[in-house]
Amino acid sequence: MADRTAPNCHLRLEWVYGYRGHQCRNNLYYTAAKEIVYFVAGVGVVYNTREHKQKFYLGHNDDIISLALHPERVLVATGQVGKEPYICVWDSYTVQTVSILKDTHTHGIACLAFDLDGQCLVSVGLDSKNTICVWDWRRGKVLAAAPGHTDRIFDISWDLYQPSKLVSCGVKHIKFWSLCGNALTPKRGVFGKTGDLQTILCLACARDEVTYSGALNGDIYVWKGINLIRTVQGAHGSGIFSMNACEEGFATGGRDGCVRLWDLNFKPITVIDLRETDQGYKGLSVRSVCWRGDHILVGTQDSEIFEVVVHDRTKPFLIMQGHCEGELWALAVHPTKPLAMTGSDDRSVRIWSLIDHALIARCNMEEPIRCAAVSTDGIHLALGMKDGSFTVLRVRDMTEVVHIKDRKEAIHELKYSPDGAHLAVGSNDNSVDIYGVVQRYKKVGECIGSTSFITHMDWSTDSKYLQTNDGNGKRLFYRMPSGKEVTNREELKLVQWSSWTCVLGPEVNGIWPKYSEINDINSVDANFNNQVLVTADDYGLVKLLRYPCVRKGAKFKKYLGHSAHITNARWSHDYQWVITIGGADHSVFQWKFVTDRKSKEALHIAPQETLGDSNSEESDSDQSDVPEMDSEIEQETHLTYRRQVYKEDLAQLKEQSKEKHRAVAIKKRERAPGSGLKLHFIHGYRGYDCRNNLFYTQTGEIVYHVAAVGVVYNRQQNTQRFYMGHDDDILCLAIHPLKDYVATGQVGRDSSIHIWDTEIMKPMSVLKGFHQLGVCALDFSADGKRLASVGLDDNHTIVLWDWRKGEKLSAIRGSKDKIFVIKVNPYCPDKLITAGIKHMKFWHKTGGGLIGRKGNMGKTETMMCAVYGWTEEMVFSGTCTGDICIWRDMFLVKTVKAHDGPVFSMHALEKGFVTGGKDGIVALWDNTFERCLKTYAIKRAVLAPGSKGLLLEDNPSIRAISLGHGYILVGTKNGEILEVDKSGPITLLVQGHMEGEVWGLATHPHLPLCATVSDDKTLRIWDLSPSHCMLAVRKLKKGGRCCCFSPEGKALAVGLNDGSFLIVNADTLEDLVSFHHRKDIISDIRFSPGAGKYLAVASGDSFVDIYNVMSSKRVGVCKGSLIYITHLDWDKRGKLLQVNTGAKEQLFFEAPRGKKQTIPATEVEKIDWSTWTCVLGTSCEGIWPVVSEVTEVTAACLSNDRKVLATGDDLGYVKLFRYPVKGKYAKFKRYVAHSTHVTNVRWTHDDGLLVTVGGGDTCLMIWTHEAEGHREARHCDSEESDIESEDDGGYDSDVTRENEINYTIKALSTNMRPMTGVKPHLQLKEPSVDERQGVVRGSRPPVSRALPQPEKLQTNNVGKKKRPIEDLVLDLVFGYRGNDCRNNVHYLNEGADIIYHTASVGIVLNLTTACQSFYIEHSDDILCLTINQHPKFPNVVATGQVGDTGDMSATSPSIHVWDAMNKQTLSVLRCFHSRGVCSVSFSATGKLLLSVGLDPEHTITIWKWQEGANVASRSGHIQRIFVAEFRPDSDTQFVSVGVKHVRFWTLAGRALLSKKGVMSNIEDARMQTMLSVAFGANNLTFTGTISGDVCVWKEHILVRVVAKAHTGPVFTMYTTLRDGLIVTGGKERPSKEGGALKLWDQELKRCRAFRLETGQIIDCVRSVCRGKGKILVGTRNAEIIEVGEKNAACNILVNGHMDGPIWGVGTHPTRDVFLSAAEDGTVRLWDIPEKKMLNKVNLGHPARTVAYSPEGDMVAIGMKNGEFIILLVTSLKIWGKKRDRRSPIQDIRFSPDSRYLAVGSSESAVDFYDLTLGPQLNRINCCRDIPSFVMQMDFSADSCYVQISTGAYKRLVYEVPSGKQATEQAVIDRITWATWTSVLGDEVVGIWSRNTDKADVTCACVSHSGLNIVTGDDFGMVKLFDFPCPEKFAKHKRFLGHSAHLTNIRFTSGDRFVISAGGDDRSLFVWRCVHAPH
Repeated sequence: MADRTAPNCHLRLEWVYGYRGHQCRNNLYYTAAKEIVYFVAGVGVVYNTREHKQKFYLGHNDDIISLALHPERVLVATGQVGKEPYICVWDSYTVQTVSILKDTHTHGIACLAFDLDGQCLVSVGLDSKNTICVWDWRRGKVLAAAPGHTDRIFDISWDLYQPSKLVSCGVKHIKFWSLCGNALTPKRGVFGKTGDLQTILCLACARDEVTYSGALNGDIYVWKGINLIRTVQGAHGSGIFSMNACEEGFATGGRDGCVRLWDLNFKPITVIDLRETDQGYKGLSVRSVCWRGDHILVGTQDSEIFEVVVHDRTKPFLIMQGHCEGELWALAVHPTKPLAMTGSDDRSVRIWSLIDHALIARCNMEEPIRCAAVSTDGIHLALGMKDGSFTVLRVRDMTEVVHIKDRKEAIHELKYSPDGAHLAVGSNDNSVDIYGVVQRYKKVGECIGSTSFITHMDWSTDSKYLQTNDGNGKRLFYRMPSGKEVTNREELKLVQWSSWTCVLGPEVNGIWPKYSEINDINSVDANFNNQVLVTADDYGLVKLLRYPCVRKGAKFKKYLGHSAHITNARWSHDYQWVITIGGADHSVFQWKFVTDRKSKEALHIAPQETLGDSNSEESDSDQSDVPEMDSEIEQETHLTYRRQVYKEDLAQLKEQSKEKHRAVAIKKRERAPGSGLKLHFIHGYRGYDCRNNLFYTQTGEIVYHVAAVGVVYNRQQNTQRFYMGHDDDILCLAIHPLKDYVATGQVGRDSSIHIWDTEIMKPMSVLKGFHQLGVCALDFSADGKRLASVGLDDNHTIVLWDWRKGEKLSAIRGSKDKIFVIKVNPYCPDKLITAGIKHMKFWHKTGGGLIGRKGNMGKTETMMCAVYGWTEEMVFSGTCTGDICIWRDMFLVKTVKAHDGPVFSMHALEKGFVTGGKDGIVALWDNTFERCLKTYAIKRAVLAPGSKGLLLEDNPSIRAISLGHGYILVGTKNGEILEVDKSGPITLLVQGHMEGEVWGLATHPHLPLCATVSDDKTLRIWDLSPSHCMLAVRKLKKGGRCCCFSPEGKALAVGLNDGSFLIVNADTLEDLVSFHHRKDIISDIRFSPGAGKYLAVASGDSFVDIYNVMSSKRVGVCKGSLIYITHLDWDKRGKLLQVNTGAKEQLFFEAPRGKKQTIPATEVEKIDWSTWTCVLGTSCEGIWPVVSEVTEVTAACLSNDRKVLATGDDLGYVKLFRYPVKGKYAKFKRYVAHSTHVTNVRWTHDDGLLVTVGGGDTCLMIWTHEAEGHREARHCDSEESDIESEDDGGYDSDVTRENEINYTIKALSTNMRPMTGVKPHLQLKEPSVDERQGVVRGSRPPVSRALPQPEKLQTNNVGKKKRPIEDLVLDLVFGYRGNDCRNNVHYLNEGADIIYHTASVGIVLNLTTACQSFYIEHSDDILCLTINQHPKFPNVVATGQVGDTGDMSATSPSIHVWDAMNKQTLSVLRCFHSRGVCSVSFSATGKLLLSVGLDPEHTITIWKWQEGANVASRSGHIQRIFVAEFRPDSDTQFVSVGVKHVRFWTLAGRALLSKKGVMSNIEDARMQTMLSVAFGANNLTFTGTISGDVCVWKEHILVRVVAKAHTGPVFTMYTTLRDGLIVTGGKERPSKEGGALKLWDQELKRCRAFRLETGQIIDCVRSVCRGKGKILVGTRNAEIIEVGEKNAACNILVNGHMDGPIWGVGTHPTRDVFLSAAEDGTVRLWDIPEKKMLNKVNLGHPARTVAYSPEGDMVAIGMKNGEFIILLVTSLKIWGKKRDRRSPIQDIRFSPDSRYLAVGSSESAVDFYDLTLGPQLNRINCCRDIPSFVMQMDFSADSCYVQISTGAYKRLVYEVPSGKQATEQAVIDRITWATWTSVLGDEVVGIWSRNTDKADVTCACVSHSGLNIVTGDDFGMVKLFDFPCPEKFAKHKRFLGHSAHLTNIRFTSGDRFVISAGGDDRSLFVWRCVHAPH
C-alpha cells in the first residue's frame, strides 16, 4: 500500500523574475534599508541589489495591484484583486504581516496611501462606486468610507501639509477631500478656463494648498485649493503615469519613456529619456518612478526595472527584467546546465541563469511562442508558435536552424526523444507530427488518434513509444517514429517513460480531487529520483505530491505566489529547483527543492519557510489508517442548530401577518392575567453536545447552562439564579479569569454572545453581527480584556473581541469542519489555538485578521479539547482516540495514552492537569503528563449520601471538568453535574434528562411531585419541594411521550413510543400491568377523575382506547379522528372525553364505549371539565398567535382555580392567559427560558408551581406562581400582545403632520410653480431686426447717427460712481423651525446666548447685542439640535440634517458636531439613517451621541462623536420615533418615544438591548403615542403623550399616570440637571389657571403654569429649556420667548412667519426696513438695523404679494383669494380694497409716477387701477392674451410700459394704461425699466443653469446700480450675477442656507442689503452686500 500522506520534502521560493508594470503604477520604492520593494503576481518582493537577494511576502491570495510605502519606509501596504480583496500591511525587513484590513472593498484595491505620520491608510476600491476608505490600519478599523467617483480613480494622496485632507484623481476628474468625524466630503476641482477637463493620472501635494497633477495629454496641472491656476504644457509627450515627491523636488514618468526631475516649485531640472539609452527601445513606457537622493528607480510597462544614478544619467542599470504583457506558456529546462528557457506571447524567447538569477539571452521572434523544448544534447532549442509553425534555434547564439509551418493552428507541446533523433510536435489540430532531427527536421511520421487538441506528451526511455494527452481527457500511445497507434495495452506493460509531464494515467490519479470532472491542472512534472511530483493549476497553486500517486485525492503540500493560472512547471536538470511560469502574471518563479528535513531542524527554520508550506486540508481522501470516528463525536457532528424560524424574524413575520388581522384588533381584547411566573429551579445541564461549560464562580457557586438559560447554582442552599438574556439555546460558556463574569454564546441567525455578571445577573456587553447560525466555542484572554469566539457558519469563523467595547478586533475563516475549542494564549493575548475535527491550528493576530498555521503532526487527528501549558510555547490537546498530544509552538513533541475513547475535557492546574474522557474516568496528571497521579471512576457505588439524585449508569461520558474549592466539578453527557471530593466520594448536585426529546409530564394529585418520561428511555420522579432532587428513575425498553398519575396518586401510567403502555407503582416504579395494542406512539394517557375507574389512551394511530383499570380490559375505542391524537381531557363525571387532533379537530366521545358526540360550542363551555389541557375551542381561541403558520401551541394547562391558562409553544415561549381566552390574539405574559419547543406544561395540585418541559433542551423547569398583589415589577415579566391596540389616545393635527411629513433633499426638489413650456436657456432666439437685415452685430459704424442705446435700467444713485457688488454675507435671519421640529432651542454661556435653527443654518443669538452668528456647514435642512451639557465640552452642539439614501456619499444624512462660539466643525457623522436624522442626544459624559433616523426602520445609532465611530446601531421601531434621550446620569441607558412606542434601552458593548414599556400594572392604561421624555432620580422616567397625560415609569414598568398634565399633546419636556425640576410644554388654550408651559417638581406631582402672552387662541409649545431663573420656549408659531420664573414676564426674542411660503417681499424706497407677506395671513414689518420685527398685521387670509409706493407712504397687499388692499403706512388704516379676481394675486406694483397700480393674478391677467381717482379703485383696463399666470411685473421708468413674466416661460411687454401689447422688438429694446424682477428675457438668459430640468429659477432682482442681478431658485440657492447676462450659463457666486424653493428676492435701497424669502423654510435671510472698492 503506497504511503498516502503528503511528501515530507518541500519547496521554498528562491527567486521571482519580473515586475508588474502593466495596469499598475506607483508601485516601486526604496525602503529604509535601501532595498527595492515592488510586487509581481501575488507576491511582494524585497530586492537587495547589493547582495542580489530577494525576500518574499506571501500573505496575499490573488494578484497584488497596489502598493504604498509607510513614511518611515519599513512598512509596506499592498492591495489585491478578488471577490473579497484585502490589504496587507507588512514589514519589508522580516516580510511578516503586521496587519490585515478586510471586509470593506469588493473587486479589488486600486490605490493606497499612508498619511504623514503613518497612522492612517487610505484605500480606493475597484467597485462601481470606487469606494474610498480611511483605515486606522493598526487596529484594522475603518474610520471613514465614501463613494469615490462614478468612474475609475487612478491615484490618491494625503495632503502632507494639511491634516485630514486628501486628493484623488482619475477619469475626467480631480477631487479634494476633507475628513471630519466619519465623513469624507469631496469638492470637485474646477478646471475653469485654465485647462481642458481631462483625465488626471497622478498627483502630488505641496505646501500652501498647492497640488501638482499629471494629465493624460502630458501636461502638468497645478491646483491651488480646488481651482486650476496654471498648467505646465508639454511636460511629457503623452500621459504622465507616475509622480513622486521627495525632499529635492518631484520626479515624473510618462508614456513617452522619459523621466523628468523638477524642483520644489516645479521648475524643470533635467530630462532622462530612457528610449535613447543603451538598454532603451522604441515604445518604452514609464509606469513608476521613485527618486531618493542621487538614485532614481524606474519601472516600465514591459516589466523592467531601471536604476538611474542622477549624475550619470545616460547609463541606467537594468536591474530586473521579465516578460511583457501577453500570456506566458513556453518553458523548457536545459538538459545539462542550470538554465531555463521561456517564450511568451510577447514574441520573445529568454534564457535565464538559475544560478546567477539573471536574464542571459533574449531573442525576438516573428510570432507569439506557445511551447519550447531543448534537444537532449542541449544544442538546439525548438519553439512552437501560435500560428502553427515551429522554429529551431541554436542555443549558443540564438541563430535560426529551421522554420517549418505544417499546421494552421497553435503548437501546444513539443519534445525531443531521449536519443535525440526525433522531435514530436503536438498541435491544436489534434495531431502530433514527428520530425527527424538529423534529416534537417524532415517530417517522418504522424500520430492522428486524438479527437481533440494535444496538451501533453512524453517519450519512453528507449525512444520507441510516445504517450499523449488531449483536450478530451484521452490518453493515447503511439509507436515511434511511424506514429502508429498502440491499441494492445499488453505491450505497454514494461515501457519505462523518460519523463512524466502528462496529467492522465494511473501514476498521477492522485493529482485530481476525488469527485471532480474538471481539467484545471495545466502541467505536471515528475522527479523520479525523489519520487515526488509537482503540479501547476488554474488557481495559482503549485502542489507537491508523492509519485506515483494512484488513488484520487492524494495529500499534498501547496504553495501560493502565482495569482491566476500557472501554465507550466518543470524540474531543473539536477532536480535542485522547480521552475513555474504564470500565464497572466507572465512571471517566472524559481523554487528551491528541500528534501526530507529532520524534525530537529524544523524548530529552527526561518518563519519565512513555514509560511510557504501549507499542508492541504482540501484533500478529500482520509488516510486509511484513521480509526473509526467515535459514535458520540459522529453524533455531534451531525447535529444541526438551524431553526425554521429564528426569534429575530418574529417581528417581521408579525408585521406581515398583521395586515390580515387588523380588523380583529379593533375589538376589545382580554387583558393579560394579573398573576405572573418566576423561574424557580431547572433540572438539567447541557452535556450531550457541549464541553467545558461548567465552572466555579468567585463566591464558590457553580455556573453552567441549559436551554436558553445561564444558571448560577448555590450548592449550600440548593437554589438557582438565572441569566435570562438569551432567547435560544446556549451552546458554550466561558468564565472570566477573575471568575465573576461569564460569557455565553447562543444559536441564532445573527447569533449573539452575552458577557454577564454572575452576582447581579445583568449583561455587561453583548457581541453581535459576526456569527451566523450559532456560537460554539468561547475563551477569555488571561488579562480578561479579550474574548475569542467561534461560529457555526460553514467556515467556522473565528473572531477576537475587545468585549467591553464590543469591538471586533480580528476575524478569519477557521475551518470547513467543526471547531470544538478555542483558547487564547495566557502569556500572549495575540496568539490563540483552535482544535476540532481533523484540525489543530495555531493563530496570531495581525490587524483585523489572524494568520493560522497547522499543527505539524503528519496527519491531523480530531481534537476534542486543548489547553496551554506552563510556558508560552507549550500546548496540550486531547484527541478522539484517547491520546494527549504535547506541542511545542506548532510541532508535535510526543503523545501520551490517557483514556479509552475520546478525551473530552481537560483543565490545567498550578502543578499539573486533570482530564476526563468517554470512559467515565477523571485522571490527575503531573505537569508533563509523565505520571498519572490519581484516577477517579464515576460510579454509583461511591455516590455520597447527600446527593440530589441518582446516577443513571456507571462511568458516564465526561464532558466538562473544572477545579476549585477542594473539589473537582464534573459534567457528564447524561446531564448530571457531580462534585468529586479529592478523597473519593462523589456528590450529585443537578441532573436532567439525557439527549432526546422530553414530552411526558404529570404532576401528582396531592403531593409536590412530578413525573417525566422522555425519548432517552427513562421514567423519572422529581421532588418539587425545596430539596429539588430526582427521587426515582427507571429505564424503559422504549422512549415514552406521556404519563399520568391516578387520581389517588398510587399508580402511574406511561405511554411508550412503540404503541404500548405500562401502569407502574408510583413509589417503586415497578410494573403493575402493561398492554401493547397499537403500533404508533402513545401520545396522551389519562385516568378518569374520581375513583380513576377508566384509563383513556390516545395514540398516533388516531384512536383513543378506553380501558377498565380494575379488570385490565379494553372496554371501548373512540374512532372518527382523521389523524393522530394530540391532547385529551375528561369531564368531572368521567363520562365524556374531549380530544384534539393534529388536524386541529376538536372531538367529543362518550365513555366508556367511545361513541362520538357532537356538542355545540356554547354547551362545551358549560361542561365542567376535570382538566383542561386542550388547545382548541372557543374558550382558548385567543392563545393562537398571529404567526400561527410558523408555530404551534403544543401544550396548555388550566390552573385548578380556573383563572389562568398556561401554554407552551414551538418557539420556546411559556405564556399565561386570563381564562377563558375568548376572541383572537389575547394579551398575555410571556417568558423565555426554554430554547426550542415547550412540549408540556402542568400546574401543581395547589396552583403554587407551574412545571414545564422543553423538547430538545431536555430540561424540566419549575416556575413559582405569584399572585397579583405580592410581586414587585420584575425584569423577566413581559406583557406582550401580538397586535398593538389601535387606540392611541387621540388625534392631533400637529402630531400627524410631524409624523407624515416627507423630507426630501434639496437636490431633488421640483418646480414650486406649475410651469409649462420650454425653459429660457433651451428656447431658440428670434433674430433681432439688425440680424434679419443682415447687419452683423458690432459692424455698425462707430459713430452712429441713431440715438445711443438707452440704459436698460434707471439708476437711482446717479451722482455716485457706480460700484458692482462682489459678495454677499449673511447678516440676519428672521425665522425659527418650530412647526415640525422640537427641543431645538437652548441656552448657551449661562444664558447669555441662545441657539436654534432654521433652514440649513444653525443660529447663535446674543441676547444683549441681538447679534446673530451662523453655522452654515450643513448642506441641507437641519431637523434636530442638542447641546452637550458636560463641563468638559462647553458650547458643543450637535445638529442633524435631511439626507438621501444612506450610502455615505455627500447627500447622505449627517450629523455635525460643532463649537457654538467659533463655529468650528468638530466632527461630521455620516449616517446610514436614510432620509434624515430626527433626534440627537449627548450622553452624561458627553462622549457619546445618540441619533435616530427617519428611515423605515427608524434606526437608533450611538456614536463616539470625537472619533466618528459608530458604536452600536439597531432598528428602533416600525413607526416613527420622535425623540430618544440619554438618561442624564448615564452613558448606557436611554429612552425612545414615538408613535405608540416607548422603549427603555441599554447599551451593552456594541449591542443595544431594549425593553418595551409595561403598562398592565395600571388599570386601563394603554400604549399611546408618546411625544417627549424627561427623567427623575431612582430610575424614574416621564413620557408626555398625545392626549396630554404624562406617564411615570420606574425602570420599564408604568407606575403612575399624571392625567391631563396639559389639555393637548405634551410636545416637549426638559429635565434641569442642577435641581431636577422638570419643564413641560404642550398645546393648550391659555386660561386663568392653565398654560402651555408648566414647571414641575422632581416627581411631577406639583406644578406651576405660565401664560405665554402671544395673543394666539391656542398656544403650542414645541421646545423648552431652563436656565437660571428663566425658561426659554420655542413655539409652533416660530416665536422664541423667554419667561421669567419669578414674575412670569414674557419677552419675545425671535419672531417668524408661522406658516409658509412667504411669497411677498417689499423693500422701502429709502429706509432699511422691509415688508413680508405670507401664507399665515400676516404682513410683517422688519427693521434691519434694529434686527427685529416692528409690526405685524393680521389679514385673516393668506397674503401673496406686497409693495411700497414710490414715496413709501402706501403699501399694497395682494391676497390668495384675489382681493387686494392698500394701507396707509403712517396709520396702518385701510385706504382702499377691491376684489375683481377669484384667484391669487401674484404680483402688485405702483407705477414710478405713483399714478397707476398694476395687479397681476393667476387668471392670466394684469389689471390697471388709476389711484388719482380715489379709494373706490375702479379698474380702468387690463392686459389680455397673457399665455399663463403672471409671475413678476416691472414698470418702465416713464410709467408707460409694464413687462410681465409668465408661467409659460414667456416675457411680454404692454402699454400702460391702454393694456395693448408692444410687439416691436426695436421699441422694446429702447425701454428703460424702473425695476427688473423678471427671470425671463434675453438680458437674463445667463441666470438659468444647466441642471434646471426639474426645477426653476423662481425670482430675481437687479440692483439699483443696474450692475448686478441676484436670483433665487427651487434648489434654495441665492446666486449673484453681473447684469445684463445674455450669455448662457453665466459665471456667478452662489450662497447656501435656505431650504428648497426661494419665493422672492429684493435689494434694499442703496443696494445695502439683499432680502431673500424662503418657501419651505418660512424664513427671511438678510445678506449684506460687499461692494467692489473704487
